[in-house]
Amino acid sequence: MSGLEAVFRREHELPKRPESGVVTLRAAGLSVARRGAARPVLEGVDFEVAAGEVVALVGPNGAGKSTLLAALAGELEPSAGAVELDGRALAEWTTLDMARRRAVLPQTHTVGFPFTAREVVAMGRAPWVRTVRRADDDALIAAALAAADVEHLAARPFPALSGGERARVALARVLAQDTPTLLLDEPTAALDLGHQEAVLRLAADRAAAGAAVVVVLHDLGLAAAYADRVVVLESGEVAADGPPRQVLSTELLTRVYQHPVEVLDHPVTGAQLVLPVRR
Repeated sequence: MSGLEAVFRREHELPKRPESGVVTLRAAGLSVARRGAARPVLEGVDFEVAAGEVVALVGPNGAGKSTLLAALAGELEPSAGAVELDGRALAEWTTLDMARRRAVLPQTHTVGFPFTAREVVAMGRAPWVRTVRRADDDALIAAALAAADVEHLAARPFPALSGGERARVALARVLAQDTPTLLLDEPTAALDLGHQEAVLRLAADRAAAGAAVVVVLHDLGLAAAYADRVVVLESGEVAADGPPRQVLSTELLTRVYQHPVEVLDHPVTGAQLVLPVRR
């Protein structure tokens, strides 16, 4: 096989952008057990996300949000059920196949060597080495640095950055990976108010451009404002799944979070507000 033929073959096998509404990631009857635990961390979870939508996973601590995201990413082996990526079981994909189809932003952002921020973002392009899409590397890295507002940090060592700066650089790495599906675990946790809004706008923009986005959030206000669907997890099970206005109700949230919650419309904009009741 000639070099050109090999490149053509690899490009022919590269994933294509799914049409809007096409399910890219699906879980059926998904359970995840932890050794020695009295009950599964997840039990019988059905879930899917389609191109063009943002799905927020919410729920109290220990509800199973990050566990579900890790199982969807193929980083946790389910004890029951199955996960499909682009219509095929995760076990049928190689690690490289999956890296070209979904990008994962973990909660923690550690790098063992003093790479610069730009070098960390460039790591997102690793799945496309030796494909014709490598020609897009510089443009996508620059666009990701700009989108995550970290251009000014490009030359700085990653370990020297603040927690919020590292979180934004890690997000830029995921954006540079340029996959049809994004899995983001608490991307706003270390960020100030302005950057929290910017990250969720980025997620919404990616979905509008055709990506499928799953994001773990603690801020129910952000979920109400930016998610197309909200999945509420309670003790490892799905308590509700649907549009924010259908799912984020006073009764459900008060029960799930075991704290009084008020859901109301903003008096000027009409936007849905989710607030804890304080004495």
